[in-house]
Formats: sequence, C-alpha cells, structure tokens
Amino acid sequence: MNNSKIRWITQTAIFIALLVVLQGATAALNNQIITGSCVNLVLIMSTIMCGLPSGITVAALSPFFAKMFGIGPALLPLVPAIAVGNIVLVLIWGLLPKLLKKPDCIICNAVTAVVAAFLKFLTLNMLIVKFLIPTVLKLPEKQAAVMSVNFGFMQCTTALIAGAIAVLIIPVIRKAVKK
Repeated sequence: MNNSKIRWITQTAIFIALLVVLQGATAALNNQIITGSCVNLVLIMSTIMCGLPSGITVAALSPFFAKMFGIGPALLPLVPAIAVGNIVLVLIWGLLPKLLKKPDCIICNAVTAVVAAFLKFLTLNMLIVKFLIPTVLKLPEKQAAVMSVNFGFMQCTTALIAGAIAVLIIPVIRKAVKK
C-alpha cells in the first residue's frame, strides 16, 4: 500500500472518529441544531481537507455509526436516506467551488454553503418527509409532524450554520496546513 492510500485511510478514519465523538458528546444535549451543525461541519471539513472521496465516505458512514452507537435515528429506514442527504451536502462542497474555479473565494464558499444546505434539505425532505414517512413508515400524525420538522427546515438550518462556520475557518485552516 502506498503512502497516499495510507494517508487517505488515516485522514478519513480521523474524521469518522471525530464525527462519532461529536455525535456522542452532543447527543446528551438533545439539541438537533448543535448536533446537526457539528456533524455537517465535520462532513464539510472532511471534504475540504481530504477531498471528495473522503467526504463521501464520512458522509455515508456517519448515520450508520450513529445508529450503531445508539445516537442516531430510531427508525432504520431513515439511516440510508440520511446518508444520501449527507452525500449531497459533500458533493456540492466538493464540486461547486471547483466549478466556480475559486475554491478559496469567501463569496464562492458562501454560495456553496447556501446551495449545499438547500440541496441537502430538498433531498431529505423528498426522501423522508414526502416518501418514507407516508409510504414506508406510516407514522401517526403527531410523530409524522415532528419528523417532518426534523427532516425539513431543521436540516437546512443545521447545514447553513455548518456552512457559515466552514466559510469562516476554511481560509485559516488552509493557511495553517500550508505552513
């Protein structure tokens, strides 16, 4: 195995470990805004710092680890849907700054943050709120309403918070890494 593969595995594992620790530490707060924002920030930073393959890996595994450690969604059908939403978030962060040809531009990263948050929200809203809740889960009305909020606008909010933090810290981290 060459050094670049070892580096990729190590960096990705570090971000997965950080993600699991943050999920566990913030789960006790029972605050989706804090936990969701932390998770989204780790997803974004794994993509920015280690590349799109790492970001996709962390994004896909995150809800499965959360479920395995008892800090994720109670209903198993939600886990793959959350993974898809996470992957959409990192795909936008991995691709849009390059398409705009200015990965270090604060305005471009701000645009990326908004687009990524909206597309993650749209993905989770369609998969969970519009599909899984009414057709697969067939939840009681009150439970469906709560989950619709959690996987609706709340997802956009947490992704926007994480994106705003990322926009602020990306230049600092890139400068530190270059030294």
